[in-house]
Amino acid sequence: MAQATQRLADAGVPSPRFDAEELAAFVHGVKRGELHNVPDGDFDARYWETVARREAREPLQHITGRAFFRYLELQVGPGVFVPRPETESVVGWAIDAVRAMDVVEPLIVDLCTGSGAIALAMAQEVPRSRVHGVELSEDALRWTRKNAEGSRVTVHQGDALSALPELDGQVDLVISNPPYIPLTEWEYVAPEARDHDPDMALFSGEDGLDTIRGIERTAHRLLRPGGLVVIEHADTQGGQVPWIFSEEAGWADAADHPDLNKRPRFATARKAMP
Repeated sequence: MAQATQRLADAGVPSPRFDAEELAAFVHGVKRGELHNVPDGDFDARYWETVARREAREPLQHITGRAFFRYLELQVGPGVFVPRPETESVVGWAIDAVRAMDVVEPLIVDLCTGSGAIALAMAQEVPRSRVHGVELSEDALRWTRKNAEGSRVTVHQGDALSALPELDGQVDLVISNPPYIPLTEWEYVAPEARDHDPDMALFSGEDGLDTIRGIERTAHRLLRPGGLVVIEHADTQGGQVPWIFSEEAGWADAADHPDLNKRPRFATARKAMP
């Protein structure tokens, strides 16, 4: 594993030791904390195949077929956006906000749901919630449906900008991790995302805010008065996104929030009362 860690570090992998251990645990069918029980002589040659794939910057989660998000283990692979740790703080804020509402069975909509990570976390941690996940891509939906099987999340294929008109004015919380990378930033995106995540989950117009502008209108349509919207954005967009949720457009209390690294990560707003 020391050799593998060095190879991954030389290839520019951001967390080489963690990834080397995670690949070893995957190949040997154990948890990372149990790797000391695998003798060197038993190390499977397939380990070096997985290391070579990671060295070529294939996402760790595509190699193992799983991604961990809050208390969930999700199936992921080509065609679906791999959930990121920074989104966990976005969901944590949303869960606290819904729990604080005086609503017995809160109605929640996750737009651009992808793997279903956000929708499934909300359903799991807000037990009486009714959660809908909306995804446009057929490729991503295959993963969404696998992950949502047996859950209380209702999955819909549809465009986030025209989704669920039957729920207009009824929803307590709209949440989304939409595409938000400017097209001009393509060359600066990490190879794991640029070469393996779907483009439609990453890029959104010249300034990266096209989808967020559309979701602002969808959220205003779906939410009941006093309902909340929570939307992730790039750490460079912190000053811009709350302005989209303006008082003139029918919003109140628009604010930005940092992630665990103290970088601007998501914006929230409340639909103004009539």
